[in-house]
Amino acid sequence: MTRQTSKGMCTFCHSEFSKSGMTRHLGSCEQRAAMQAEAEIPQKVQKTRAFHLVVEGYRLPMYWMHLEVSAGTTLAMLDHFLRGTWLECCGHLSAFTIGGVRYSVDAALYEWDTDSKNMQVPLDKVLNPGQTCSYEYDFGSTTELALKVISEREVVAKKKAIEIIARNTLPMVPCDVCGKPATHFCNQCLY
Repeated sequence: MTRQTSKGMCTFCHSEFSKSGMTRHLGSCEQRAAMQAEAEIPQKVQKTRAFHLVVEGYRLPMYWMHLEVSAGTTLAMLDHFLRGTWLECCGHLSAFTIGGVRYSVDAALYEWDTDSKNMQVPLDKVLNPGQTCSYEYDFGSTTELALKVISEREVVAKKKAIEIIARNTLPMVPCDVCGKPATHFCNQCLY
């Protein structure tokens, strides 16, 4: 099977880059810098710290997105965003594991989950640039994501605490029968 290069679209300049090139591009995107500079023109602009995160499928690295997340955003808010963007189907349980510590929505609500901490903790209390962590959704047929903190920087405060700044384009998966682009997928066969 021929290996495809995972590509994605920059939200700011709408250019397409490979997965490995997107992080580099976002650090130097002229349109992103221009939008940031334009937002700073008012004299009393409020600033905040934000993390640049890369989120990808744990065993499906062709699915990824770059996020800019306000440092004061809680893990619970990031959980809600991930559910709404990629995962939610039935309100399943979820958890982050950061530095060996597990954070779940209903920490200690279940007898088997007494070591978890609550997700109502701001990202700047648990994340640092260069750090990686994991996220699990639906403990029955678990979807796993890997997160990496690329950087932290000062940005103009925005209405949205979490913004997608780039994400993969849908990979072409050929149909096993006819070879044309697949329209239906078996979740168990993807692994």
